[in-house]
Amino acid sequence: MPVMRTHRSVYTETHSSLTLANYWDHFLARVGYKRPWHRVKPGLYRLGKPGPETPVFVTSNYTLSFDALRSNLDGMDAFILVLDTFGVNVWCAAGKGTFGTKELIYRILDTKLGDVVSHRVLILPQLGAPGVVAHEVKKATGFRVEYGPVRAEDIPAYMRTRTATPEMRRVKFSIRDRAVLIPIEVLGAFLPMLGASLAGWLLGGCWLAFAALTSILAGTALFPLLLPWLPFREFSLKGLVLGVLVMLPFVFWRLETGGGAVIQIGLNLASLLLIFPAITAFIALNFTGATPFTSKSGVRFEMNRFIPVMAGLSGIGLISAIANRIIELTGGV
Repeated sequence: MPVMRTHRSVYTETHSSLTLANYWDHFLARVGYKRPWHRVKPGLYRLGKPGPETPVFVTSNYTLSFDALRSNLDGMDAFILVLDTFGVNVWCAAGKGTFGTKELIYRILDTKLGDVVSHRVLILPQLGAPGVVAHEVKKATGFRVEYGPVRAEDIPAYMRTRTATPEMRRVKFSIRDRAVLIPIEVLGAFLPMLGASLAGWLLGGCWLAFAALTSILAGTALFPLLLPWLPFREFSLKGLVLGVLVMLPFVFWRLETGGGAVIQIGLNLASLLLIFPAITAFIALNFTGATPFTSKSGVRFEMNRFIPVMAGLSGIGLISAIANRIIELTGGV
C-alpha cells in the first residue's frame, strides 16, 4: 500500500475490496495459525477520495477487524484510524485496555489527524466503548467520540442518518457466529485429544478411547452450536449436561454387551459418567470469553466454584477406570 502525505500527516492508501490473500489470512486466523501475524500497521488509512469533511472510523489492527470495516465501506470515502491492539479484535482489546483512551489519543496526535479533517468527530465501534473514556479524548484532542453500530455491516445504513437503531445496538451470537469458533478450538485440542484417546485405550480399550475423543469433540464442536438450548446459565453445568448426553450411547452399549462382573460394569459406567462429562464441562469454560453474556467476575466465580467439582469427578472416575483395568489384568472378581 503506498504511503501518502498531507501537510504533516502520513497515511496509507487502502480499498474496500478483499483479495484472495486477505481471505487466506482470515482462514489462518480462524484456525489459530501463527496468531501474531494477523495484524496491520497502526496509523491512518485513506479509503477512496476523502476530503476534510470525510468521516473518520476507528478500529483495531487485527486483520479481521480492519477488513470487516473497510469491506463494508464499499463506495464510501473515509479515513480509518487503526489503533495498535497487538493484533487483538476490538471487543477483546477494549476489555484488555489496548483499544483504549491512551492509545486513541496517541494515534490522533501521532497521525496529525486534526490537520487532515476539519471536523472533530470519530466513529468508534460500539464494542470498543468499555475501553474508551470519551470526555478524556475530547479534552486531550478536541475530537468527540461517536459510537457506531455493533456490526460493520450496519455502517452504511447508520451513516445515512447517523443514528443507530435498537437492532444495530444489539449484540448477537448467532449459530454462524458460534460456528466460526469451532476450527480453532478443535485444532487447539488436537494434542489433548490424542493424549486422552491413548489414555482411554490403555485403561479400557478402543471403546474407552472413542469415548474420550467424543467428550472432547463435544466440548469443542457441539457445545458452541448447542449453547442456547442447553439448560442452566453456567457454562460448566451446560457442558456437564452435554457431556452426560454424549456418553449415554456408550453407557447403553456397555449395558447391552455386558461382559465382566457387575462390579466391573459399575466401574466402567463410573468412568464414563464421571471423567468424560467433566472434561466436556471444562472445555466449555473456554467459551466464556467468546459470548456476549458473561463477565470477568462471573467467569472467575464460576471457575472457583466448579473446577474443584470437575477435578473431583474426574479423579473418582479415573480411580474407577484404573481399578477396573487392574481387575481385568489380574483376573480378579
